[in-house]
Amino acid sequence: MLNIALDTTLITTFNPRSLLYLFDMIGIVACSVSGTILAKHKNFDVFGCLLVSIVTAIGGGTVRDVILDRHPLFWMMDMSYLTVITIASITTQIFFHPNSRRVDKFLKLTDTIGLSAFTLIGIKVADSMGANVPVALLLGVITIIVGGIIRDMICNEIPLVLQQEIYISAALAGGILYFALYNLGVAVWVADICTMSAIFSIRMLAIRYDWQFPSLEWRR
Repeated sequence: MLNIALDTTLITTFNPRSLLYLFDMIGIVACSVSGTILAKHKNFDVFGCLLVSIVTAIGGGTVRDVILDRHPLFWMMDMSYLTVITIASITTQIFFHPNSRRVDKFLKLTDTIGLSAFTLIGIKVADSMGANVPVALLLGVITIIVGGIIRDMICNEIPLVLQQEIYISAALAGGILYFALYNLGVAVWVADICTMSAIFSIRMLAIRYDWQFPSLEWRR
């Protein structure tokens, strides 16, 4: 009986905002690590790795907030973001010893985690600012792709999102699922978890089975 009462209390006092903040930090750590891994693989020094990790982690969210005229910027209001990025980057630099196979594996994993978290965050921020569904989906995509594009350009790589990878489509599918669940009256935290899980699963399956979008080509 005590266990039942305790479980009920936990459910009724559950705070979706705390879960959303956790998702945000998961995305921050994942993108910081992915930026650091690629920068270290390119033999950047400690500050170069840190710079790449910062732009990877907050670049997309910054552009999103500027478009939405949302000031001050999220990472300026809460110093936890820069603190977490710095700790994640330094820790990765100390313990990660890159080689070609591990770089590709860890980069895709951390990038997928960031994709899942930041797409959800971007959509929810845009929705809270009154954006309609298509605009919210677009801003969700912007939140995740901008940092990765800047990271890849600094590291002299072809941006991942510009290749034939199942990437943006995974984010859009997850975003559509989020709004579908929301309109069906599903609990917000359940919709959040389902959205992140769907994006993560689609992207990882695409990596595992090498799913790709073909280039459009007109033939006579």
